[in-house]
Amino acid sequence: MTKMIFVSLPVTDLAASIAFYKALGFEQNPQFSDDTAACMVWSETIHAMLLTHAKWRTFTERPMSPAGTSKVMLGLTVDSREAVDRMNKAAAEHGGQADANPVQDLGFMYGRDLADPDGHLWGAIWMDPAAMPSDNQAA
Repeated sequence: MTKMIFVSLPVTDLAASIAFYKALGFEQNPQFSDDTAACMVWSETIHAMLLTHAKWRTFTERPMSPAGTSKVMLGLTVDSREAVDRMNKAAAEHGGQADANPVQDLGFMYGRDLADPDGHLWGAIWMDPAAMPSDNQAA
């Protein structure tokens, strides 16, 4: 079996979150979606499970992070610098926040971070490994 990742995220408004993630380029898998959860597919191996707060609480008793805080940032690679910019623009246009952190432009790598409507952080990243400095001290 291929190794996959399912990132589960508690969301306040499931319909708005579905629209947000679709705008970023995710596709919804209806087979694993209902009125409490939506499976949003980035690639064959990367999925975001959007869960209503009630559904989230069936998975864990741990408290959700307070608004405005972060415990994790997830990075997604895209095909070009322009795709990074489009993803950030889509985030801002669909209830999220563009440039949640400073833009990172190292020439061979370009990234912009965004937040979804619930504040979950994602990094849109493009890189050209062939252009990476050989001293490996760019990061």
